[in-house]
Parts: sequence; C-alpha cells; structure tokens
Amino acid sequence: MSTQPSAFSIQITSVDPDPSREGQGGAPLMLHTTRGDIRAAFHQSPTPHAGIVWVWGANGGLEGPAEGIYGRLADHLAGEGISSIRVDYRQPRNLMESVMDTLAGVSFLKARDYTSIALVGHSFGGAVVISAAPLSPEVKAVVSLSSQTGGAQNAGLVSPRPLLLVHGEADTRLPPMCSRSIYLWAKQPKELVLFPGAGHGLRECKEELDALLKKWLGEKLRAA
Repeated sequence: MSTQPSAFSIQITSVDPDPSREGQGGAPLMLHTTRGDIRAAFHQSPTPHAGIVWVWGANGGLEGPAEGIYGRLADHLAGEGISSIRVDYRQPRNLMESVMDTLAGVSFLKARDYTSIALVGHSFGGAVVISAAPLSPEVKAVVSLSSQTGGAQNAGLVSPRPLLLVHGEADTRLPPMCSRSIYLWAKQPKELVLFPGAGHGLRECKEELDALLKKWLGEKLRAA
C-alpha cells in the first residue's frame, strides 16, 4: 500500500515545541504532517471562542505585512477570546501545498475544539486563503490583503462566508486592480477597502489596518 499523501489531504501526526525560535512571539511549534513539517506560532487565548490562521506571501514567513501585523494582532486578539496560529509554508510559491499548510492550521485549531475560524493571507497568501476557505466548514470568514489574482478565481466559492479584500492604491507589485477583480468574482457578503498612498506591504496604513482587522475579525467571528 502506498504511503504517499493523497493529492488533496493533509493530516497532523504530532506537534512539538520549536525551541530554536523562542522569543519570536507566540508559542513556536513544529507541526509534523503527512506532507512534511510546518513551522508555526500559536497564540492561545485564555478564554477562546474562535481562532485565526495567518499566512504570508510567496516567500513564506510568519510576521506578515505592515511591519509584523500578524504577531501584533494575534497578541491583541488573544485578549478578546480569539486564538491564532501563524503558519509558514513548506513550499513557498506552490499554491496547492500552501493551501494544504493553511488547512493544517485549521486542523490544529479544530482539534482544540475551535469551530469558528478565520483565514488571513497577504499577497500570494491572499489567493491561498481564498482557495482554502471552501475546503473547510470550520472557516467562517476570510481576509485577503494585497492579493494576487492567480489562484483566486474561485472567490465566488468563499460565499456564504464574509470576504474582506484590502489593497493599497500605490501598490506597484500587485496593483489594486487585482483586488477589484477578485471583488467582482466574489459573491456577497464581500467588502473592498482601498488605502490611498499605501504600497504592497501596507506599511503606510498599518494603524488603520490594525484597527480595521481588529474590528472586522472580532465582529465576524463573534457572529459566527
């Protein structure tokens, strides 16, 4: 019998702490899966009612755009009953494998009895979370930041989950037309927020973005 993982499945076989990344925010973990090992950081709320999986761009990593927004918001939202797992890709730039990594993050939270989960991705990760959302009933909301269009053509399948699209109007790497196109492909409920003067990394609007995501994610996960 073949021991190779099937094309569209991933299972977590065990979880270990990763002491090599102490001090980088959250609890550093290594998720051992049927498709390989995934680096992650878990921010556990003392009184959780929902969870978030955060993924970054085509180069992978855990910090996120806007000068490390993922760790910053994960710590803040933990105080509001929302736990987070930040997930690093095993194979950056590989859309299908990155979708599997995102779903491993969902499985990690699901195993801890989280049934209301949001996905947040930036750039390449925007397409990753749009592709991953329809594959898990636990996913209740999706945020796509500065997203590429490649891999996001199935945005209509995110519905009935709410979808928030955010883009900087001064983005020269992936122009705001990308999020405008995804918005047209998506079905309700959907929102598009454009920040004037903000580039691809959304550094110029980080305070506004922090406030937007805190409010939006809190509201959608509470409603779910």
